[in-house]
Amino acid sequence: MSVLFSRPCEYALQAVLYLAQKREGEMTSAKELTSKLDIPYHFISKILQDLTYKKLLYSQTGPTGGFALAKSPKKILFLDIVEAIDGKDYKTNCVMGFSECGGEKVCAVHDKWKLIKENIHNMLVSKNIFEMAKEMNR
Repeated sequence: MSVLFSRPCEYALQAVLYLAQKREGEMTSAKELTSKLDIPYHFISKILQDLTYKKLLYSQTGPTGGFALAKSPKKILFLDIVEAIDGKDYKTNCVMGFSECGGEKVCAVHDKWKLIKENIHNMLVSKNIFEMAKEMNR
């Protein structure tokens, strides 16, 4: 698990990147994602539902059903997926876990972590899923 994002968020990023490599509108089952990405079925099912609810994915039931990106991968930022699963806490939470870290009360690494968070945010908004999937294919 990464230091920054939750395990479900990591799985969501992997799933969306996998879907971005498919033809537009091609449906992919949760079972295929489980098999190809080695993600437990109960995790991927919940994550796919969350991403569908947030309108990042489209789902269809039935024998030819599954999941697909709800919009062009060029219009989905890395940030969109992170915020859909983990929220915006990565921007505000103290890296040391203190509930109060800001203003007059700051932790020992507050100033350095603030710069790191800004860099992370810039990375999340600088790449769309199309670009990320393209880089993954190299």
